[in-house]
Amino acid sequence: MRLPVFHVDAFTAQVFHGNSAAVCLLDSWLDDRPLEKVARESNLSATAFLVTRENSLDLRWFTPRREIRLCGHATLATAHLIFTVLRPDLDEVHFTTRFSGVLTARKEGKRVAMDFPAFAPERRASVPRDLPRALDLEQPPSEVLEANDTWIAVLDGPEIVRSIRPDFSRLEKLHPHAVIVTAPGDDSDFVSRYFAPGYGVPEDPVTGSAHCSLTPYWSQRLGKSQLHARQLSERGGELWCELVGGRVLLKGNAVVTMQGSLTI
Repeated sequence: MRLPVFHVDAFTAQVFHGNSAAVCLLDSWLDDRPLEKVARESNLSATAFLVTRENSLDLRWFTPRREIRLCGHATLATAHLIFTVLRPDLDEVHFTTRFSGVLTARKEGKRVAMDFPAFAPERRASVPRDLPRALDLEQPPSEVLEANDTWIAVLDGPEIVRSIRPDFSRLEKLHPHAVIVTAPGDDSDFVSRYFAPGYGVPEDPVTGSAHCSLTPYWSQRLGKSQLHARQLSERGGELWCELVGGRVLLKGNAVVTMQGSLTI
């Protein structure tokens, strides 16, 4: 069986930047085992699988280790691929997902705007004692929040976020929680990095789903609903975020970098 596969760099307008996702087109759903193998073969932080039905577009996402409940950059990659290659006549698509309901994506100029759920972070009475050591922080975070199985460490500035050299073996012990570090930005409203070694992704280059939690936090802290964000990974990427009620609009660019097929 030969499956069409595309690679798309998401949350960037330049090749070799942003977060690269594989998008695999299926005629119908396969068992989970071959999907897991394809994701491991792709060896990217996420592989999106798309099944086109008569009245719906069904979408699932896998890391090299397991299926995940929500993925922003692979959804952006899939939507961009539809709008530019598969169905350029469309301006809006609706993805049916297993865990996150129906997600809408639409063209907005050269960007794609995605309608995602918001996960407002909360302060917890107890947080992992090992977290500052796992992040190699000289000073503890100014606050630690939790949302959607993710610990969020709030730091004082972008230079601290850039300088972090995490201990991934310690972070992996926090699974199923991932870890975000975030701070006010210098040329953006806020910055972040995202670590999920328990999912086979030591550091994710640009993480759309993380901004479902970061947007409500920074919107409240900065007193504004529209925000510009940068993720300070080695590849780097940027997002435009807007809090609308209980939803977050995530906007970004993408670039198709590769097209081929995979034999399974």
